[in-house]
Order: sequence, then structure tokens, then C-alpha cells
Amino acid sequence: METPGQRLQRLLPPVHDGAVAFARGVCRSRAEGDDLFQEALLRALDKLPALRDDGAFKFWLYRVIVSVHRNRYRKSFWRRLLPLEIEPAAPERPRVDDELGGAERARLALAELPHDQREAIVLFELEGWKVEEIAEVLGVSISAVKSRLVRGRERLRAVYTKRLGVTAPRASLVPGEIP
Repeated sequence: METPGQRLQRLLPPVHDGAVAFARGVCRSRAEGDDLFQEALLRALDKLPALRDDGAFKFWLYRVIVSVHRNRYRKSFWRRLLPLEIEPAAPERPRVDDELGGAERARLALAELPHDQREAIVLFELEGWKVEEIAEVLGVSISAVKSRLVRGRERLRAVYTKRLGVTAPRASLVPGEIP
């Protein structure tokens, strides 16, 4: 009989890189994304016996990552409302005139999006998922995913032009697919 740890070791390698990239993409920093992924793996290990079909592991793992991300987001929201004696230092933002690479610009722009739009953008644009798959993983309707994609792209364009001082790259859509 296979233990949950052995099962996770067998199922994780084919989806590992994509899942790590997704976790980093929905977070505001690479380190935060790595922490999110590690926390999601711990939760996945605990819940793995409930997964009946190994073929559904990829979608299931992404749902776990989304769930952990949303729980963290809720906690950070409430922490902002609690009075604290010492405020944490705000992260330093790069100046617009600094030389930023395309990947760094994209990461900074994504960090400006609300978490729900960021999740949809990362899954569609970076991971190449279909709108229907995103709706299933996020637990929302197809029209909600399409709205998040449209609003997220609009906000990204605004961030690119106003804050980063560059023209936003156009998203490459699959012909015939209109999110």
C-alpha cells in the first residue's frame, strides 16, 4: 500500500514546475510564492487520501494552491485592520527610471492586481489554461473568469503605462478564443 508521501512523490514531478510558477505568479514576490507553494504542498499531503483519481491531481493541486492563497489574503486583510504598535516597513519599489527587464516589469505589474484577477491572468496567459479549466479550478463561472481577465488586462495596461512608463504588451490570444 502506497503512503500519502509516496503518492505525492509520484504525482508531483510532472506538474511541479508549472505549480511553482503559478504560485509565484499569484504572489507579490518570488519568496512569497515559494512559501505559498510549500504551504500548499503540506496541505495537499494532508488531504491527498481524499483524492480518488490520480488523473485529476493537477487540477486538484492548483485548487489547493488557490485555497491557501485566498486564506493568506484574508488573513493579511484582517491584519491591516488590527492596530499594531510597530508597522512593518513597506517594501521598496524600484524607480521607474531603473533598468527593469521584461520579466521584472511583468512581476511588478501583476503584483498590482487584486488576487482574483491575478489568479485568472496567470493561469490563462502564463500557464495557457482554457477559460473552462480556470473556472473549475477557481470555483467560479466562465463569465466571471472572462470578466476577471478583461479587468485584469485593463488594469495591467494602466500599470504598465502610468507606473512603469512603458507601452503594455498585447496579450496573445488563441484564434477563436475570446475571453
